[in-house]
Amino acid sequence: MKPLFNIKILDLTRVLAGPFCTMILSDLGAEIIKVEMPGIGDDARHFGPFKNGQSLYFVSVNREKKSISLNLKNKRGKEIFLQLVEKIDVIIENYRPGTMEKLGLGYETLKNINPGLIYAASSGFGHSGPDSTKAAYDILGQAMGGIMSITGWPQTPPTRVGVSLGDITASLYTAIGILAALNQRSATGIGQKVDVAMLDCQVSILENAIARYQVDHKSPEPIGNRHPTIAPFQAYKAKDGYFVIGVGNDALWLKLCEAIGRIDLANNEKFKTNQLRTQYLEELNVELGKTIADKTAAEWLEIIDRAGVPCGPINTIDKVMENRQIKARNMIVEVTDRKAGVIKIAGNPIKMDCIEEKPDRIHAPEIGEHNLEIYSGMLGLSTDEINKLKDEGVI
Repeated sequence: MKPLFNIKILDLTRVLAGPFCTMILSDLGAEIIKVEMPGIGDDARHFGPFKNGQSLYFVSVNREKKSISLNLKNKRGKEIFLQLVEKIDVIIENYRPGTMEKLGLGYETLKNINPGLIYAASSGFGHSGPDSTKAAYDILGQAMGGIMSITGWPQTPPTRVGVSLGDITASLYTAIGILAALNQRSATGIGQKVDVAMLDCQVSILENAIARYQVDHKSPEPIGNRHPTIAPFQAYKAKDGYFVIGVGNDALWLKLCEAIGRIDLANNEKFKTNQLRTQYLEELNVELGKTIADKTAAEWLEIIDRAGVPCGPINTIDKVMENRQIKARNMIVEVTDRKAGVIKIAGNPIKMDCIEEKPDRIHAPEIGEHNLEIYSGMLGLSTDEINKLKDEGVI
């Protein structure tokens, strides 16, 4: 039995920040009821890449969810929504702040119907502050939160991280907030609002950039693929390509020097400590570069790994999908989609004794695929009533 086996969630989210969050909660056992506008659905249904007309973008973050169609702008649709609210544990939405209030379905209204409700809102700038109602996408979060200013190489334009880090970080924090609220509710019986802003989340993961700024009051800048305060901790070019080495302490530095046959570097006063290696990194990299260029990446990885020094290849996505450790951890699973056929997606990284590891996942739903199940099972509507609602454009 999965940990969230008894939790029902109404998922009003779309695109990535919200759906990624509900995907996590689904993997943990929650029943996700995705609420979509009739005939239109989640915006992500129209985002590529496509296979046989099916959006693989949508499938990748919406598998194993249920979908109902419901027009929240319709009076009858709102009534049905409020009936559902009485019977669920969590609502998640990622609309611009104020949208649910305009519909008459904001948290202050819903908590009166269900005092135990957890209302989670994931937005660009949060539900308070002067910029609360500004529109936002991932790239705005990365730009305004500072991540882009420290990503990339010196003298190159600001660089967006290669995945939607703004959206995904907000997804993770929203899931954490929901789990904390559910735990508190188990003790008090009272729900609450969870307000997560993409911008806040980007600030929270700036790591030591904020600390470094306070040392000399100079904003950190892009430094390529190296670490700002640990050395050597970056990619190096071998005879046939790049690989990475991570030397996190002086003991590992000695092991590395011994492994690559450069004990002279360990004895060099400029490289004795991590602080000195960082200070004289340019000289250090010249020496390491000359030696590392003599062998292939595979040869060095075998030598350095055998010495117990952290190192690894820079895998392209095809190699990630075939990596033995990733496959052994069931991190590539299959979904059999009715349109796209069998596709591979990422598995669940949270391993727990109560979660069985399966090689596949249930397909992502069509718009309103579970109307009969939810409206009949949860609200007791008959088939005729459901068909009438469909004819009237309510669902």
